[in-house]
Amino acid sequence: MDIKTYSEEFAGKKLFVEIGRLAGQANGSCRVQYGDSTVLVTATMSAHPKSADYFPLSVDYEEKYYAAGKIKGSKWIKRETRPSEEAILTSRVIDRSIRPRFDHNIRNEVQVVPTVLTFDGVNDPDIVALFGASLALMISDIPFAGPVAGVRIGKIAGKLVINPTYAERTQSDFDIIVAGTANKINMIEAGGKIIPEKDMAEAINHGFKEIQKLTKLQQKIADDFKVEKKKLDIFSHDEALHKLVSDFVAPRLEKVLYTPHKQEYVEGLHRTQDELAEYIKEQFKEHPELDGKLKEANVIFEEEIDRIVHKNILESEKRPDGRKVDELRAINAEVAVLPHSHGTGLFNRGTTQALSSLTLAAPGMEQWIETMEIELTKKRFMHHYVFPPFSVGEVGRMGFAGRREIGHGALAERALEPIIPSKEEFPYTIRVVSEILSSNGSSSMASVCGASLALMDGGVPVKTPAAGIAMGLMFSAEGDKYKVLTDIQGPEDHHGDMDLKVAGTRDGITAMQMDVKIEGITPEILEKALEQTKKARLEILDHMAKAISEPRKELSSFAPRVKIIKINPEKIRTVIGPQGKMINEIIDKTGVQIDIEDDGSVFITSDSAEGMKKAILWIEDITYEAKPGDEFDGKVVKIMDFGAFVEFKPGQDGMVHVSEISNEHIRRPSDVLKIGQSVHVRVKNIDEYGRINLSMKK
Repeated sequence: MDIKTYSEEFAGKKLFVEIGRLAGQANGSCRVQYGDSTVLVTATMSAHPKSADYFPLSVDYEEKYYAAGKIKGSKWIKRETRPSEEAILTSRVIDRSIRPRFDHNIRNEVQVVPTVLTFDGVNDPDIVALFGASLALMISDIPFAGPVAGVRIGKIAGKLVINPTYAERTQSDFDIIVAGTANKINMIEAGGKIIPEKDMAEAINHGFKEIQKLTKLQQKIADDFKVEKKKLDIFSHDEALHKLVSDFVAPRLEKVLYTPHKQEYVEGLHRTQDELAEYIKEQFKEHPELDGKLKEANVIFEEEIDRIVHKNILESEKRPDGRKVDELRAINAEVAVLPHSHGTGLFNRGTTQALSSLTLAAPGMEQWIETMEIELTKKRFMHHYVFPPFSVGEVGRMGFAGRREIGHGALAERALEPIIPSKEEFPYTIRVVSEILSSNGSSSMASVCGASLALMDGGVPVKTPAAGIAMGLMFSAEGDKYKVLTDIQGPEDHHGDMDLKVAGTRDGITAMQMDVKIEGITPEILEKALEQTKKARLEILDHMAKAISEPRKELSSFAPRVKIIKINPEKIRTVIGPQGKMINEIIDKTGVQIDIEDDGSVFITSDSAEGMKKAILWIEDITYEAKPGDEFDGKVVKIMDFGAFVEFKPGQDGMVHVSEISNEHIRRPSDVLKIGQSVHVRVKNIDEYGRINLSMKK
């Protein structure tokens, strides 16, 4: 293939595309460069369909340490291993943006692999990778209804900035990624410092307008290649079977879907599905492709649920559990539900239940993070989300967190970060684990509520409580009617056209995430949905306030205590001692944990008040800076002809000249002093070299 290049100015930087040089055996590939950050993106499709009842798409974002000119920090493993959480979150952003633009009846496996080749430390490769993923699909023979593109939006000193640099992002009020087509918004990932809804909507709308420049460029490039898309064996229905299944299940589903209790609803669905299977077996008992008919009937069964749920909500606002479109399910909030705990919160919304547990620890327990993009840094607040299979009444794999758990945990963590006190205000490492014990819609937002309760129960001085809610959307097939739904559950979540999660405080949004199954939504629909989320969030916060309205004044008796003392930074070496001898002795003999920062801040963590007191006195003693006139009881440690050395604080001594030992004349210090003798001394002066001169004269 001939090498073709394209270049365009975007948001003040050059966006460069090269096609035809690299990865020629993929169905589609391109190299995209923004600034000096470069990503190679490939799109590949299997030759034959997979035996599955879903569209098998995977996105694998690959971070390479060489791209940043780094070698992995581990002493034992230098090769890249499992992806970092940041890489997984980027994979999810790309997946959620491109997935809606495929025909979901495709059964051929499609894999998109963005590989970061160079990282300039200024421009985030994630936006570049999203652009490249869509473009690689556009110029391939893989059926794809693109283009799709995305931008990052920040707000610095009151001004909206497109694709801010890493340095600019540290000064921004929010960090928003918005993606979409030329006409609709189809993905949002956002976090902010308590942002009013109107400001969030304004920023997203601004970003959406910029996206259209990128989709136009992709379309121009794709038109140059004019690649013919493959004709696939798309899964399609036997019309006669479709009518047979629809006639059989429709009246049954009208009853089952509108059952108020989840267990009855699930049992009803399983029962109807079993009855359908028996019916199909009877109708096609002599048919050579009975197994195929049963599989197809199950797909039609799901589509029939989708049709009924859409129809009843759009035509009569009839929801499966009988609620109004803007009505929340029953809410219950509790704190202090576990004994021997640093803090706990239990949050129920309908049959979704999150149990959040707080753990407080020493500053030294911070998480160390190093990735291709991130230099070695520390993280003092962590939220982890756990979704066991029993939460949905199923049997399944337990163990390491999957992509979904990592994504949901990160979303809740982002929602809570703006309310967490600074290290100076509250010098603890903070970890909250949210166990989803029962799930029926929006468990990630329930974990925000549960975690907020746990933080306040534990006495963490959060700035204000936070809560979250998930909104849904039902669109008519013609696209002329829609309904925004508050607090989606069950079939509304699975069969709805949008999942919009919004978390925040009474004053604004702290985190937001949106996915769609249709082309996307307009800025006007988003504004309406955000208004509806605010009403729901305030109502949830009112319920939470009944359980606990502000952080407790005292920490749990089971939580460790942290004290901060300040020392002269030049004395840090004194506290540590040769090869850590001094600090290890303090730790061993007092049972505390000690963390020291370069500015001379010493964090002492202990479960024992006595150990804490002893360690503080010890450190104060060895870092004490003597002043003329100070008096001490000391110990003679060395005797010379001209005087004696007296240790007056651990590790600190001064010299008593022979003339300063007594008011009477002394010929030799050894005449009146001996090693180990206790004496009372006064600091006479400190010379220009820092040497301390003592006196024993009365």
